[in-house]
Amino acid sequence: MLRGRLGLEQARIPHADRHGLIYLERGALSVEDGCLRFIAAGSDLVVAGDYRIPHQSISLVLIGPGSTVSHDALRLLARHGTALSAIGEDGVRFYTAQPLMPDSSALARSQARAWADAKGERMAVARRMYAWRLGEVLPHRDIAVLRGIEGARVKEIYRLTAEHVGIRWNGRHYDRADPLAADLPNQALNHAASAVEAAAAVAVAATGTIPQLGFIHEDSGQSFILDIADLFRDGLTVPCAFKAALAAQKRVGDSIERLTRRSVGERLRRDSVIPAMIDRIKALFAAEVIG
Repeated sequence: MLRGRLGLEQARIPHADRHGLIYLERGALSVEDGCLRFIAAGSDLVVAGDYRIPHQSISLVLIGPGSTVSHDALRLLARHGTALSAIGEDGVRFYTAQPLMPDSSALARSQARAWADAKGERMAVARRMYAWRLGEVLPHRDIAVLRGIEGARVKEIYRLTAEHVGIRWNGRHYDRADPLAADLPNQALNHAASAVEAAAAVAVAATGTIPQLGFIHEDSGQSFILDIADLFRDGLTVPCAFKAALAAQKRVGDSIERLTRRSVGERLRRDSVIPAMIDRIKALFAAEVIG
């Protein structure tokens, strides 16, 4: 078995029961004698060699940079219900995933039922997410009020984290028309958020949940992905962004985007963040909804 990335190397059993993810990079994925085969050119975490991949016992193949996939490999994966996603190095970019779902629709059905009940379960799920993020169950049942409370708390998180890391913070400022006009901490926050959203997209694809059906975010086609990414904002996105901004101040010439994505990628691997996201998604719909 290949040594994995993103903290997934222990995953071995079908996705109906476990995460079952494996990361491959810099090699060719094909089929030989009815078995999935990966010939690796070699990288830091995938040693050069010829590997047989247990496609029947994993849920999702994460294919990284420098890789090719044959038509036969896609056919074999589809036949056995194993999904494949093309991602960036360390999982900080999400490019595409074939539309294969897990062998159970339970999570997607639970998500759809909760989302469709706008005045009941949809609000209850949103409150559950806010409880995880804020560390307490708030009595409020108005989404606008909850967003306001969380927004004020995020401002304080920014201030405290900047103070702890040792960077100057002048508030959150972002111009979509001119993102490079922002200062380094704000640029880093944008890049870190994008990287964490990519990891959340992998988790959503692995669980077969529906990206468009968000409970806190509503308009985006990735609303549920944004919901899941936000669960990791305080402990992952903000600290990684501000540490990258500090590094950029000391290492003139290094791209703030590269420094930030590298910072996030290290945390994704070290803390097994994608499996943690998958567990959060399962807990969100498996547990009894807050009343």
